[in-house]
Amino acid sequence: MKKPDPVPARLAALKSTPTKELKAQWRELFETEPPAFNRRYLESRLAYRIQELAYGGLKPETVKRLETLGEQLDGGNITLRRIRADLKPITGTKLIREWQGIEQTVTVLADGYEWQGRPYRSLSAVARAITGTRWNGWIFFGLKCRRGA
Repeated sequence: MKKPDPVPARLAALKSTPTKELKAQWRELFETEPPAFNRRYLESRLAYRIQELAYGGLKPETVKRLETLGEQLDGGNITLRRIRADLKPITGTKLIREWQGIEQTVTVLADGYEWQGRPYRSLSAVARAITGTRWNGWIFFGLKCRRGA
């Protein structure tokens, strides 16, 4: 008789495992110190690693294909590759901020931002154009809170 697969049970147990034990599993499975990311990240990476060790990782052809697709997206630019795309608002989003009684609207573009028909590379550049002073654009438009606030 065939033994039941222990992997699904190990994956289900991750949800109720204390964070301290998740970090111990990380050290065991990755042979490195766990990153200072949140619990959800640890769970997902551990789940992948458990399955990878049990069933095998991606085929070399798949890894090569993914690398090729990645290079097509970022043109081989390592700086672009390291930017988390999920941090930037979705293309087409309108960011609205009132400044000195005037409503300012900025449109998110695929490669930057547009304000009053002019393109800008960063939100900070838009905030500087609006205010005449240096601002963190993410804070100015309310996408990021001030430190300590």
